[in-house]
Amino acid sequence: MSNPVLVCALRRINAIKVLADTLERLPLCMEKLGKSNSVLQRVMALTPEMTFRQAVLFFTEKDFVTGKPYFYCLTCISLNKCIYFSYLVGETWRCHVESLFTYLQTGAQVLCTVLLIKPGAWTRGLARILRKLDLEKFIVVGMKHTNLEPDIALGLLSPEMKQDPAVLEAHCTYLTSGSALVLCLQRPNAVKKLLDLLGPEDPKIAQALDPFLWRAQYGINAVQNGFYGSRSYQIAVQDMKLFFPEGLCCADCQTLEEEEV
Repeated sequence: MSNPVLVCALRRINAIKVLADTLERLPLCMEKLGKSNSVLQRVMALTPEMTFRQAVLFFTEKDFVTGKPYFYCLTCISLNKCIYFSYLVGETWRCHVESLFTYLQTGAQVLCTVLLIKPGAWTRGLARILRKLDLEKFIVVGMKHTNLEPDIALGLLSPEMKQDPAVLEAHCTYLTSGSALVLCLQRPNAVKKLLDLLGPEDPKIAQALDPFLWRAQYGINAVQNGFYGSRSYQIAVQDMKLFFPEGLCCADCQTLEEEEV
């Protein structure tokens, strides 16, 4: 390649899908910004193994270190607008600087997340829910029966829900209407795996996507949708500290020690 290039390692949660979606929209964005004679090209490595081999070409152990990796994509951008992408995949939350190459060879880490079974849902389906968790290789390391206070219920809602006062009131009223069961669950890639099992927050949308999604099976409507799951690992750590301040049972997990859970 005759022109100089800029090589970047990009980081964010679910980076592979997000970057792929962004690239799909990129030609349309360029048309809106103005036409150019340059041709945009991209080549994507779709496996971590291929990415690892390609990353070695650009970085050394000394160059490529990071403190808290989630999902990675290695990006090489040339000044003539020819783009080359390859992906580095990983999920962890580390307090110490660690070589990303070493982490990729280690594999997925065991993490924890929080599942709250909302009022009404756990009393009629707890045995089946626990069976489903076992089949999905989750280990229960914390369990608590609780009545949510209004301020705690408010903290569980997404920013989108808080924008509409009527929706906000409906959710808070329901969450505080009866007892809930809070579980702390452990397995590799726990946060994303649980969210994938729960499905969209609206049971009707979940039903249309896959009738076996948990909210499709146990949810009644967008408010009484059966479950709350931590939306990210950062939120999962906050949830664990909120619901289990006394600690967890038999949770042998380095990330929990580093987060002082």
